Amino acid sequence: MLSRAADALFWLARYMERLDNLARLIEAAQSMAGVSSEAEEWRSALTAAGVEELYDDAHPVVTPDLAARFLCSGPSNPFSIMNCLELARVNARAMRTALTRDMWEAVNQGWLESRTLDERNFSPALLAETLDWVRTLSTRFSGAYETTMLRNENYWFVRLGTFVERADSTARILDVKYHLLLPENSSGVGGMLDYYQWTSVLRAVSAVRAYQWVYREEVKPWNVAELMILRPEMPRSLRACYDNITGCLDELARIHGGKRGECHRQAGAIAAELRYGRISDIFQSGLHERLTDYIDRTRELGDQIANLYMR
Repeated sequence: MLSRAADALFWLARYMERLDNLARLIEAAQSMAGVSSEAEEWRSALTAAGVEELYDDAHPVVTPDLAARFLCSGPSNPFSIMNCLELARVNARAMRTALTRDMWEAVNQGWLESRTLDERNFSPALLAETLDWVRTLSTRFSGAYETTMLRNENYWFVRLGTFVERADSTARILDVKYHLLLPENSSGVGGMLDYYQWTSVLRAVSAVRAYQWVYREEVKPWNVAELMILRPEMPRSLRACYDNITGCLDELARIHGGKRGECHRQAGAIAAELRYGRISDIFQSGLHERLTDYIDRTRELGDQIANLYMR
C-alpha cells in the first residue's frame, strides 16, 4: 500500500471518530448548564477539544451559544465538526476505490446533508437535533466499515485511526473533569455538584448504565476513573483502546512481513501499563499528570505510526 493511501484511510477514520467525540463534549456541556457555571463548563469543552486558544482569539468571552457554534461550525476553528466532516470526505474521496459502497455513502451522504445546514441548526433550539444527526452519521460509518470491509490492510488502518482518536478523546474528557472542574475546596468533593459533574462525564461516553452494571453503587470519582482507564469491558476506556491499537499494529506487522517500528514498542508499553495498572497507584501518582502523559504519548504514537507507514 502506498503511504498516502494509508494516511488517507487512517485520517478518514480519525476525523469520523472526532465528529462523535465533539458531539459528546457539547452534549456534556449542555447537560451541566444551569447546574454550575455555564462559562466554566463550556470552557472545559473547548479545552478538551484542544481549541481554547483559537476560541479566545476569535471571541472575547465564553458563552454557551458562541462556544457551541465555534465547536460545531466556527470558520476560524479548523477542528470544528463541519470542518472534520469536510476533511473526512476529502480523504474518503481520495480513497474511493478502497472503500466499500456503504462506507462511501455514509461519508458522502453526511457531507451532502451538511450542505443544507445553516446557523439556525446550531442555535440552542435545534442544537440537540443537530448533535443527534452527527452521532448517527459517525455510527453509520463505524457500522459500515465493521460489517462490510475485508479484513485486509485497508481495514486495519481504518480501525487503527478510530482507536487512536478514541484514546485521545477519552483521556481529554476525563482530565477536563478532574483537573479543570475539580472543586476549589474540599467541601465541594462528594457534593451534589461534584456528583452531577462526574455523571456528566459518564454520559459523555455513554457509560452511565455500564457504571451501574459494574459497580452497583453511587457515582464515585475513583470508580469513574477506573472504568474509563483500566476496565477492558468498557469500549471507550484507555485499556480497551490500546488493546485494539496493539491488535491493529500486530496485524499490520504480519501483513508487512513482520516489520515493526517504534510505534509497536510504544503501543505495547502503554497497553502493558494499562493491563497491569491499579487505579490506586494512578491516583497516588496524580491522575491529571497520568492523563496528560497518556495524551502526550498518544500524540507521539500517532507520529510514530506516520513515520513507519505514511512517509
